Amino acid sequence: MLEGYTKRQFSAALSDGHQVSHDVYSRGDGPATIIIIQELPGIGPETLSLADAFFTRGFRVVMPHLLGPLGKVSLVGNLIRVFCMRRQFKLFEKNQSSPIVDWLKALCRDEQGSNNTRRIGVVGMCLTGNFALSLIADDAVLAAVASQPSLPFNDQEALHMSTDEIAAARASIDQKGNVLALRFEGDPLCRAPKFEAIDHAFNDETRRVEMIELPGKGHSVLTLDLIKGGAPARAALDKVLNYFESRLQ
Repeated sequence: MLEGYTKRQFSAALSDGHQVSHDVYSRGDGPATIIIIQELPGIGPETLSLADAFFTRGFRVVMPHLLGPLGKVSLVGNLIRVFCMRRQFKLFEKNQSSPIVDWLKALCRDEQGSNNTRRIGVVGMCLTGNFALSLIADDAVLAAVASQPSLPFNDQEALHMSTDEIAAARASIDQKGNVLALRFEGDPLCRAPKFEAIDHAFNDETRRVEMIELPGKGHSVLTLDLIKGGAPARAALDKVLNYFESRLQ
């Protein structure tokens, strides 16, 4: 299922200075790169289909493999794994992002630095949805989509970002342009209070985050529940693809 992808190992520091390494899979050679940060169920067929959609549009696709088996979904197994990776992921931390965000920033810079004309966009989903909001503050990242951002899982009214991170992201969005946030209206993991918290933190007379809510009770807008979401989900995927085309190509 990963035919055509090139694998490399990337090492960088977490926010606490601890060095970690993860495999990174890439495909394509275009000047605009989309970094797809895996959701909790893993890099399964649906995530690879999302990557194909970007590749077909002429993007270079980069997927860091953070946990779990490749090519299939392992929700329960990956939930256990992420609990064992507490140094990298802080599932219940509010007002602070997970340490892995610094590793992802380093990956974005490395990808941008490998080709000085390369333009970077990021997609975060579920477990990593909030990460996209943090990454837009980095100089290497020009566009971001936060799909069903769920952390912290235990407090839907809180954000997985510090006040300094929010301020940096707001300032960056003011320079680069808005970002997108997606969720199903009936999502049990990314509920209405989460979107209200994002809206309150980022939006005022300036709409920095475009909040897109789809009908239905699904969770994974761009992957596992794309087909179940029907026409609204397909329209949301098209909007995401067009957003990155307009911002990066």
